[in-house]
Amino acid sequence: MTESTGDGVQVEPEGAPPELNGHPDEPGGGSGDGPASAEASGLAARIEALFHTVRRPDREQYTNEEVARACREATGESFSTTYLWQLRTGRRDNPTKRHLEALAQFFQVPPAYFFDERQGAEIAKELALLGALRDAGVRSLALRAVGLSPEGLDTVSELVDVIARRDAARKRPSP
Repeated sequence: MTESTGDGVQVEPEGAPPELNGHPDEPGGGSGDGPASAEASGLAARIEALFHTVRRPDREQYTNEEVARACREATGESFSTTYLWQLRTGRRDNPTKRHLEALAQFFQVPPAYFFDERQGAEIAKELALLGALRDAGVRSLALRAVGLSPEGLDTVSELVDVIARRDAARKRPSP
């Protein structure tokens, strides 16, 4: 099952594999061979998180081409697939305000997601929550917990912590 954020946009949990639809060999695609700055990687990480979390109605990730086309139509300015790929990978780190506003509009997040560190972190948390609630099991558990007393919620929280630690221990390689 999917969870809609409105206008047919679906959210997925974080951690989905990236599927980039650009390539450094495309015209203008490989400029910037050195490591990206912290600010650039922060912008790239934010854009990448949107691609992983906000999904098409069929739950598939949007492609660079789909997003670039929508941003071109929104701004009336140049916004190529390669340029978007460069932003996603940190090879370009100085987009115009209009480009970021178009990305924000497409992914249905406030422009502050890109411009304000604190608000960006809060919006990212909300997106992650929406992605988690997309999972039917998580949603079912959350809905069943609604009527519990504070003590009952504490017990459920403790159980979840114990299970999470157990699952994490199983995933660790044995020494």
